[in-house]
Amino acid sequence: MLLTENLNIKDFSYPLPPERIAQFPLKERDNSKLLVFKEGKICDDIFKNLSSHLPGDSLMIFNDTKVIQARIFFKKPSGAKIEIFCLEPLDEYNIAFEKKGSCKWKCFIGNASKWKTGLLFNKIIYINKEVCLSVNQLCCEKDFFVVEFCWQPENFSFAEVIDMFGQTPLPPYIKRLSDYSDKNKYQTIYAREKGSVAAPTAGLHFTENVLEELKKKKTDFEYVTLHVGAGTFLPVKDSIENHKMHTEFFSVSSETLKNLIYNKHENIISVGTTTLRTLESLYLMGVKLKVDKDFQKKEILFLDQWEAYQNNFNIDISFQESLNYLLDYLKKKNKTLLSAQTSLIIIPGYKFKTANYLITNFHMPQSTLLLLVAAFIGEKWKNAYNYALKNNFRFLSFGDSCVFQRFL
Repeated sequence: MLLTENLNIKDFSYPLPPERIAQFPLKERDNSKLLVFKEGKICDDIFKNLSSHLPGDSLMIFNDTKVIQARIFFKKPSGAKIEIFCLEPLDEYNIAFEKKGSCKWKCFIGNASKWKTGLLFNKIIYINKEVCLSVNQLCCEKDFFVVEFCWQPENFSFAEVIDMFGQTPLPPYIKRLSDYSDKNKYQTIYAREKGSVAAPTAGLHFTENVLEELKKKKTDFEYVTLHVGAGTFLPVKDSIENHKMHTEFFSVSSETLKNLIYNKHENIISVGTTTLRTLESLYLMGVKLKVDKDFQKKEILFLDQWEAYQNNFNIDISFQESLNYLLDYLKKKNKTLLSAQTSLIIIPGYKFKTANYLITNFHMPQSTLLLLVAAFIGEKWKNAYNYALKNNFRFLSFGDSCVFQRFL
């Protein structure tokens, strides 16, 4: 890849002392510190004052995915503890969560060497009724296992079952056990669509008061859904070119597409890297629908990791025009919801077509999320992160926040 020739992943690192990684959220979400990067200059404030640092007449776009209680523990008769970490269902998400009696999922298995065959069991008392859950290992793939959950009574949905038995899937750099408060604290206040195994953490800082202040500045809100996968935590170990980007599922309603097409606001503000990845994937899929007749026949649209950097995407059309192709695609398929998958990796040199502001947290060194930030604001990312390190900002999922104006 031409863009990766002059990129070394070691140049996207910085010293992150373990004590700077926030292990707990703040008591009040919007009391987190806020780093502001606008017109190449840096200042700081607290998140509850976010509206004063953003332009009025804006469209703010959120990822409304909801974190599921993805970690389920079982104990073998021998005493060995087995962890089942739910990654994604074999069915579509909305179908899987409504399943009753049984459901199949792709999972990680912790302590898998202690569980080769046989069923694992767990049971709890829920509203004075005993609920029994079993899991059977169906097959082992390269990167995951396929398991089948079965439960009694069968009238419970899998959404209810995983909520009963599961625990919050805190990121691996949070060195503590999850507790009951994490179920709400590791969740945005606007979360609606179940499916993520990690929170879109930029949204964790928002409160109703912050949203109300934004509305006063004539900021409108739209929502997309991207289910954040465990792959978001994988560092780039070797080289950017050889890194295998994870695939994530997203969906956008035809109504949202229409609102984006007819958007008259001067600014688009993306809340989080997951939202921005969704928006850019929408743009690229619209372009692909314009130039690729075979792509138009697909039931589930998919964007590969490096497609955005290939010659067939050298077509300069607007975001709105691109979305029109997506809307036409839905009309032809007689659908009102676009369901798609993206493996898009955004690296320095990428040409953004959507948002000009990004609200995000601080990300791990040598991560694809940091590469996206570097693509958005250029080399100035180092200035921002150095400023945060020198001024006692808290890092990663439960840490502090930034607002970046795209640096052209």
